Amino acid sequence: MDNFNYQNPVKIIFGKNTIPQIGPRIKKAGFQKILLLAGQGSIRKNGVYEAVSASLKSQGIEAVEVWGVRPNPVLSKVREAIKIARDKNVQAILAIGGGSVIDSAKAVAAGFYLEDIWSAFEDRLDIERALPLFTVLTVSGAASEMNQWAVVTNEAEHKKWSIGANPLFPILTIIDPSAQMSLPWPQTVSGAVDAIAHLLENFFMGTDQEVSLSIGEALMRTIFKMTDTLLKNPQDYDARANLVWAAGLAHSGLPAVAMKGGDWSAHGIEHGFSALHPEVAHGAGLGVVFPAWILYMQKVNPPIFKRWAKNVMNARTVPEAVKKFRAILKKWQAPVWLSDLGINESEIKAIAQNANLRGALGNLKKFSIKDIESILELTLKP
Repeated sequence: MDNFNYQNPVKIIFGKNTIPQIGPRIKKAGFQKILLLAGQGSIRKNGVYEAVSASLKSQGIEAVEVWGVRPNPVLSKVREAIKIARDKNVQAILAIGGGSVIDSAKAVAAGFYLEDIWSAFEDRLDIERALPLFTVLTVSGAASEMNQWAVVTNEAEHKKWSIGANPLFPILTIIDPSAQMSLPWPQTVSGAVDAIAHLLENFFMGTDQEVSLSIGEALMRTIFKMTDTLLKNPQDYDARANLVWAAGLAHSGLPAVAMKGGDWSAHGIEHGFSALHPEVAHGAGLGVVFPAWILYMQKVNPPIFKRWAKNVMNARTVPEAVKKFRAILKKWQAPVWLSDLGINESEIKAIAQNANLRGALGNLKKFSIKDIESILELTLKP
């Protein structure tokens, strides 16, 4: 097993009725004026905004509000929020939402101190400092509440790229699973698939990392089981809580220990989808890409692909496991084929070229554009 470094400084407060703790926690940290970043308005309907606002007001904390972060968050909104944060001289950021809102908040937190935040995404600048970040999670899957990564789309250039740096770890995340009870079913499924993809990106890099491999297997089985339970009863709190916690752990760094940084090429291919088609939910795109990616890559690290098939999917072969994976996605009413995303076969070349903009994808195998096209051809409905 290789040497490794591991760090996750995020404090988690988890459970029912925990959201009112956000105000006292921010005050205790010494902040009186914050930027509150939110999405399209669902938190006004499920009671989360009301609970957060009351908590902040009870502590005398001023909140400068910025709304309108969309799924597959965009650079223009990040830049808008950075300007407001500077103009209002805020001391910290509170992100209320899922991965899109939290990723945007991380970009704002870093961009507050940079001339141009996109330079960090293009690897021209290191992120050495950021505004302190607090989060209240309302959609699970991305695990942005647990890590230092963020993905934003430059809509003008059709580039969906990521940043990551230790200053972007949230200080505190509050997770009340009951806040997710009212999520539309497609959002629950998209989050579950996103979390499974995070685990797979690391799992298939494995060789002798038994602890990390076993953790990954357990989390994948839990996500499959809990999502099945929620399909039958979306109001099952215990199933929701287990899914939420498993999704967070999936990209917390723990299952990635000694996994050589993971592979992440499937994510890169999906970014090629949603950079060109921002209406495609990230998890939905991953559900289409990953089965094809597994079929294409199974001979690169055969023992681990076979282990996944046996231990996670209860299948005798990798193709049988992929067939089961796609059947589960179909049962969950998730997209399975490229056409299910509203994307035509004629777009494969453009998607492959977009996915390759930052250079060759892959760690297990360095992909050419032709490799990406071959994987995308496996996403076509037979």
